[in-house]
Amino acid sequence: MAASDRPTTDNPEVGSAPADRPQTIRPTDDEARGLARKLMRTARYGGLAVLDPQDGSPFVSRVALATEMDGTPVMLVSTLSQHTRALADDRRCSLLVGEPGKGDPLAHPRLSIVAEAEKVDAGDPALADIRRRYLARHPKAKLYVDFPDFAFYRVRPVRANLNGGFGKAYLLSPRDLLVESAGLAGLAAMEAGAIAHMHEDHLDAVQLYAERLAKAGEGAWLLSAIDPEGLDFVDGDKVARLVFSPPLESAGDLRPRLVALAKQARGVE
Repeated sequence: MAASDRPTTDNPEVGSAPADRPQTIRPTDDEARGLARKLMRTARYGGLAVLDPQDGSPFVSRVALATEMDGTPVMLVSTLSQHTRALADDRRCSLLVGEPGKGDPLAHPRLSIVAEAEKVDAGDPALADIRRRYLARHPKAKLYVDFPDFAFYRVRPVRANLNGGFGKAYLLSPRDLLVESAGLAGLAAMEAGAIAHMHEDHLDAVQLYAERLAKAGEGAWLLSAIDPEGLDFVDGDKVARLVFSPPLESAGDLRPRLVALAKQARGVE
């Protein structure tokens, strides 16, 4: 069946956890939602699983990732790759994010997202923001981002399984994973300008946010993205995130929040 013939997942309730969930699955709470969102926001890459159009076999590849402002993962892929050809035939896919650290790799959190991939068309009004946010996360992609065989794809979640470590399993819906805020459009309109301003006039504050508040350690940290729930930072291959508490309700909340965070980072009342 071709991708265009398959049912869409516009209903945000698709993928919600069943009422008769196994006893090993914990009730989804704010802590689980926050962890899942952080795993998506901070993932530089993930394991993408698709269905081979020749025989339906599962095929897994690695893709570089960024996110849209609402948290939807995006990837830049070539039409020459096997996974992109598979998605042209069947847009169903799965994405695994979450990097292992020291010790037992199974003790570290990871998120498996069942999703549908959607190509971002050239006329999509969000394309410029997607491109900017992606290149802020992956600056070396500037070498090939405009090649004619490359395109951005959204990975739209249908449902997800979060393993937060041993004995910490959760089922999540799209509403658990993505930001729903009336302030998204306003913040998106000012994001690029706000980041440029912070880098030009308040780079010291940016580095304090990352080093002291996000506890990312010393580095040449830069802001890569802003969303209602936090700030993303990059330093080469390193990624960090500072979560807002509470989230921003509107674009107008950003400046006073940044000022308050700068005071907090400097230990000023």
